[in-house]
Amino acid sequence: MLKAVLFDMDGVIVDTEPLHHKAYHGMFNELNIDVSATHYESFTGQSTINVCRSLCDHFNLKNEPQELVQIKRNIFKDLFKNDPDLKLIDGVLDLIKNYYDNDVNLVLASSASMFTIESVFERFNLNPFFTNKFSGADLKASKPHPEIFNKAHAATNVDKKHCIVIEDSTNGIKAAHAAGIYCVGYNSINSKNQDYSLANTIISDFKDIHYHKAKTLLTTDF
Repeated sequence: MLKAVLFDMDGVIVDTEPLHHKAYHGMFNELNIDVSATHYESFTGQSTINVCRSLCDHFNLKNEPQELVQIKRNIFKDLFKNDPDLKLIDGVLDLIKNYYDNDVNLVLASSASMFTIESVFERFNLNPFFTNKFSGADLKASKPHPEIFNKAHAATNVDKKHCIVIEDSTNGIKAAHAAGIYCVGYNSINSKNQDYSLANTIISDFKDIHYHKAKTLLTTDF
């Protein structure tokens, strides 16, 4: 029986990637560093602070990683307020309401900062549906480490066999797999060059995992 769902945020609930892309590249320009497309794609699913630590090491920057975080955050803040393209992923609000109406415990487990999480939840009025929110930026290890999913799962008070994760990134799927939780890989039009091989099932439409379909996913061992 399905009792809890752990949601990733970026790429699953809301597509902030275009805004993050603009904010990161604004930061790159300000720091005068050349980050290749391949290098940038490797950041998917990681917390901002860990990305900034990696950049400081890779480019031998004298700046503290937190300085980079603040530069990127300031740019993102402005975009979040003014960019008209920010919207929920198609079908996700119906999915959230469908789970909520069937008494499924919903928990957010995102690598985004809590600032970004709260901004998204307030803008789209998602707080009433979720019992807990976890930010990977506040934890010791980022995805693909399973820490965030272990903490999010612990907050549900249900057995892992009654829980699923919805993820769209390679690192997120690896983290769910390492945590031993059934993982739905969401392969959307926004997903680029991500590896879904460790996902237990792959979908491209949230209707495929509405409650009465999703609960059947957990009837077999994985």
